[in-house]
Amino acid sequence: MLKLLIGTHNPGKLREYRTLLADADVEIVGLDDIGLDSLDVEETGATFTENAELKAMAYAKASGLHALSDDSGLCVDALDGRPGLHSARYAGEGATDADRRAKLLAEMADIPAEQRTAYFEAVIAVADPATLRCTTTRGLVYGRIAFEESDGPEGFGYDAIFIPQEQPNGETRTFAQFSKAEKNAISHRGRAAHALVPLLKTLGAGD
Repeated sequence: MLKLLIGTHNPGKLREYRTLLADADVEIVGLDDIGLDSLDVEETGATFTENAELKAMAYAKASGLHALSDDSGLCVDALDGRPGLHSARYAGEGATDADRRAKLLAEMADIPAEQRTAYFEAVIAVADPATLRCTTTRGLVYGRIAFEESDGPEGFGYDAIFIPQEQPNGETRTFAQFSKAEKNAISHRGRAAHALVPLLKTLGAGD
C-alpha cells in the first residue's frame, strides 16, 4: 500500500484528506507522524500551482515518501481577487481564522449582495520522492460572501462566511453549516482530491 504524506500543518485539512482520499487505498500519514512537524516550506510561488508544487517537492525530498500538498484560497471579485494567494496571511502573522473572517467582512461591509461573488480555488500536487516530479489537480467552487458569520459547527478558515451557489431549494447555508459529506461533495478541495484518486490507486498498485 502506498504511504502518502499529507504536507500540511493545518489539522482541519489533514482530517479532510483522510475522508476525501478514503477510496484511494493509501496509508495517510501527517507531518507529526514522521517527525517533520517543524518543517515549514515558504510559499514563494506566484500561483496556487507553484506553491502546491514547492511544498510537495520539499516534503517528498525530506521524507522519502510520496507527498501531497495543496495551496488554496478565497478569491473575492469585489476585492480584485483578494485575499487569493494570501488567504492564510490576510490579517497578518499570528492572526486566527476568526481574525481573517472579520477583516474580510469589514472590507466588504458596503458591498451590496449582487456584488459579493467569490470562489474558492484549490490546487493539489503530489510529488514523487525519486524524481520530485509533480502531478497536479485543480478544483473550484463558486458562491458569495455572507453579510455576517454563521454559527455552523463544521468547517474552518473562511467557511463560515462563504455561501456556495450549488445548493438545493434556494438554501443559503455557509460551508460551516454543511455536513462534512455535503461539503466534500462540492468543495474546491473535494473536487481536486476526487480527481486525484485514480492516480493514487495506480501508484499504490505499483508500490
